[in-house]
Amino acid sequence: MTELVTKYQEYAEYKDSGVEWLGEIPNHWEITALKRYCNVKGGYAFASDAFTDVGKPIIRIGDIKEDGSISLESCKFISTELAKSSHAYLVEKGQLLMAMTGATIGKAGVYISDSPAYLNQRVGKFVIDNDELNYGFLWYTLKTNGYQEYIKLTAFGGAQPNISDTGMVDYISCFPSLIEQTQIANFLDHETTQIDTLIEKQQTLIKLLKEKRQAVISHAVTKGLNFDAPMKDSGVEWLGEVPEYWEVKKNKHLLEFVTSGSRGWAGYYSDEGKLFFRITNLTRDTIEPKLESIQNVLPPLGAEGERSKIQLDDLLISITADLGSVCVANNSISGGFVSQHVSLCRPNSSVKSARWLAYFILSDSAKEQFVGSGYGGTKIQLSLEDIRELNIAYPPKKEQEDIASYIEVKLKKFELLMSQAEQAIQLMQERRTALISAAVTGKIDVRGWVVPE
Repeated sequence: MTELVTKYQEYAEYKDSGVEWLGEIPNHWEITALKRYCNVKGGYAFASDAFTDVGKPIIRIGDIKEDGSISLESCKFISTELAKSSHAYLVEKGQLLMAMTGATIGKAGVYISDSPAYLNQRVGKFVIDNDELNYGFLWYTLKTNGYQEYIKLTAFGGAQPNISDTGMVDYISCFPSLIEQTQIANFLDHETTQIDTLIEKQQTLIKLLKEKRQAVISHAVTKGLNFDAPMKDSGVEWLGEVPEYWEVKKNKHLLEFVTSGSRGWAGYYSDEGKLFFRITNLTRDTIEPKLESIQNVLPPLGAEGERSKIQLDDLLISITADLGSVCVANNSISGGFVSQHVSLCRPNSSVKSARWLAYFILSDSAKEQFVGSGYGGTKIQLSLEDIRELNIAYPPKKEQEDIASYIEVKLKKFELLMSQAEQAIQLMQERRTALISAAVTGKIDVRGWVVPE
């Protein structure tokens, strides 16, 4: 905040607001509640059997996105006849909407479509009652940490928090004149757009780095590290050419055995016991286990438990959801057990480096083979036979280790660049939030601001 005040200057005179989180405010600003200027109109509980595939769109909480947009891509619809009798719940272009319940309570969005829509239950629409409040200023007030914290503290209902329409506008804040509100809104429109553009560039950079990382993995495990090596046709569509001295082998010839976890182990869940390795512990970003979410089990005694027990250097592969996400078992998960959605593959002596084989499974070639062999209805999945029949570009053992080491050196560089980009995004998001709060609470004076040329 000090940096912002230094850059934009303060007002000449301040007074104590009497509100702890607001602190001092400009001398000519007024302390009052939002309800002086606006009210909230809640949505209607349209019956689920009233939803149709075409008609007039219904805006639900899930249609309000974290970036403040409102998307109708997956919305529900009601018939034109029902819409005619639901005029009180009409949403028009430019109106502010907010989630009134659930984990995303307080999430706000601006409706920018030219096509009218209708409010579903637990979505509130802000309606300005007089000409003393600028809609843009209201929008930025709703985005402040102060208002968002107020929503959380005021909500009722425990695990499923709710806020009433009156509670949403009982919020106490400070307000300048309409002219000054408009100037502040214009200033924030410009400045936040600049910040959002920089954030978008960093997000694009991260996306490109991920694509480059995937390309490095895919090239190394199918073409090798010697760019001058003579090549031959692998005979496998998704492998293309491979080094002339490499072989093409089925995965089953590189594995001692392939299995998956048993069904019904939810009954063995425990607060203690052994790690139960689930599909949530896999990601395509790395071949390391992801252990942010852990479940433990007290497994049954006997062969059934031993069959799905993880050993060091086993490969664990997702057979549902994102097919082919994989990790190599390390000491943190060795001794645990796999779920029914995870295949446990134990490499044999043909595999010098389990990490090389894991990187091959992460490659585009393996992904295409898996997707081509996926089956099922709405949930694509792999059979254990699909994993056994995977075609592998097989290099000599020494080269397996070299390829794995090469990939890991490259990946560390990508991780560093992506981490720096993510930190930059976080700092810009924090600056965006701080700038909004500073402007709408009078900590900086932007009355003399003009759009830079």
